[in-house]
Amino acid sequence: MKIAKEFRWEMGHRLPFHQGKCRNLHGHSYKMLLELDGNLDENGMVMDYFDVKSLIGPIVDELDHSFLVCEKDKELIDALEKLNSKYVIINFETTAENICKYFLDKIKNCGLPKNITSIKVRIYETENTYAEDLCNLNS
Repeated sequence: MKIAKEFRWEMGHRLPFHQGKCRNLHGHSYKMLLELDGNLDENGMVMDYFDVKSLIGPIVDELDHSFLVCEKDKELIDALEKLNSKYVIINFETTAENICKYFLDKIKNCGLPKNITSIKVRIYETENTYAEDLCNLNS
């Protein structure tokens, strides 16, 4: 059985290696579609949606209205510190694909119930572009 929940947040980033517009500071209205596959519990649920929000919400909230910045981008980190802006330093370039993997890794380790067998994360960077990754927990 599968359940899904959608999360949304606003976040800035840049891709210094990019040859186009994404090299510049910019932001997106991100959306994550989280799908959880699993066996039904004794109450007939894969997982209570309240519990999904309780576990995943803090991961999303950490990034909401922040700037996601790669640890190699020292110039930008210095600027964000001077501006006293909210930012999160990570060890990867801030592509949609890497953000998707970031969420999948965080969700795998957030204390999901044992009946969850797989996780699928889809990160929408815009309304018509997304990256998707899947993790089977029982393999």
